Amino acid sequence: MVQSIHAVLRNALECAVREETIRRNVAKLVKVTTPKYKVNRGLRTEQARAVLRAAAGNRLHALYVLALCLGLRRGELLGLRWEDIDLDGGMLEVVQTLQRVGGSLRFVRPKTEDSERTVPCHSPGSAWTLSANTRSGNSPSVPKLGPDWDDHGLVFPSRQGTPTEPDNLRRSWSTIRQAAGLGEARLHDCRHTCATLLLDLGVPPHVVRDIVGHSGIEVAMTIYAHVSLDEKRSILGRLGDALG
Repeated sequence: MVQSIHAVLRNALECAVREETIRRNVAKLVKVTTPKYKVNRGLRTEQARAVLRAAAGNRLHALYVLALCLGLRRGELLGLRWEDIDLDGGMLEVVQTLQRVGGSLRFVRPKTEDSERTVPCHSPGSAWTLSANTRSGNSPSVPKLGPDWDDHGLVFPSRQGTPTEPDNLRRSWSTIRQAAGLGEARLHDCRHTCATLLLDLGVPPHVVRDIVGHSGIEVAMTIYAHVSLDEKRSILGRLGDALG
């Protein structure tokens, strides 16, 4: 975001220089630092499986499946509507996100144009099965709709049908995380896990970028393209054998 703002200002000032409105483009004097990203924040495959086991029977089980299988952000999950999903065609559109703006929860457009995306969803079949049951009210983990139900058309609403308070999702994740033995892992690490596992499977970076909704390949690769500790151990082990 900082870099994009700087680019707009710089272009505007360069235009002013050409028109001789000002003599010098001072934006060229500004140094924009490269953002730093932490790596190794994704879950290992066995940890991801532990999350799904811990979430089994939870009314938000499908949310955790989508977080791991599609890499959706928290706001994208909480803003997901039934009208954004084609269960028969196996497609999902990310067109809005739930964010706190000025102290109130609001639905806003995704953070970037690349965040608005259509994702094929044939793979997480269990999520769609549960989602279909949720929509029809057949799932035992979902409360029966009562007279106080306030329908917003959301896939993952509160127990009253209203948008889910992010803090409530955080508490739900805390329970799942503890049951899965993950320590201080964040819900956002599920998104990291999706991208990392896709890259480990040999999926081209530009495809991973489109699935998880990053603005560029370099962002996905900077954050996620790291070698796992097990692979590093194996490589160093082979080096030791070669020198032994």
